[in-house]
Amino acid sequence: MIPERIAVPASKHIGIAAVSAEGAALCYRTICTEGASILGRHGHPQVSMHTFPLGEYMRFIEADDWLEAGGLLMQSATNLVDAGAEILICPDNTLHRGLDLVRDRSPVPWLHIAEEVAALAAAWNFRRLGILGTRYLMEGPVYPTKLAAKGIEHVIPEPPDREAINAIIFDELVYGCFEDRSRTYVLGCTEIPLLVSESDSPLPALDSTRILARAALREATRDLAS
Repeated sequence: MIPERIAVPASKHIGIAAVSAEGAALCYRTICTEGASILGRHGHPQVSMHTFPLGEYMRFIEADDWLEAGGLLMQSATNLVDAGAEILICPDNTLHRGLDLVRDRSPVPWLHIAEEVAALAAAWNFRRLGILGTRYLMEGPVYPTKLAAKGIEHVIPEPPDREAINAIIFDELVYGCFEDRSRTYVLGCTEIPLLVSESDSPLPALDSTRILARAALREATRDLAS
């Protein structure tokens, strides 16, 4: 016997186009745990997730083919929309360089991680942000363009530090490996909040993964307040 469909609150269905498992898991957990504050005990919007293997993305990233990388995100978007998603997010900072090339082709709205971070930074009157993440992110246009639109400057580490941070991310964090020696080195990209909390940082830290998850919750439940 097939049970009747369970009625759920009229929040919007969130689709997560995951890239790295650890970053996507953090985003998913944030949506589910913090959703209860809006939708009641054990409540959160419907969530679907899809990803291609990280290695498929890396093949295009290492070839500097961001259009094809964005194409993979759009294939995930199609699968998620078919599953009922009404809002899309990608909890991977680096891949937003590809998303920026294909976002206008999406059948449903995407929330952009750098736009959400820039909006919060502006609301908190930050004037300069240090960008940490993969070398592709630190050296790329994703954050500079979004921060500049809000009048916010940015800085990145020197080349040797960028390489070291990049290695920590790809050799440790994407595999869920958290080494104490790495805690003294990095904070800021999709997986880095798994390693270092805001209390470990000498400066205020903007956790992009949780910021994006909270933005998705905000948009998914916006109509419930009316």
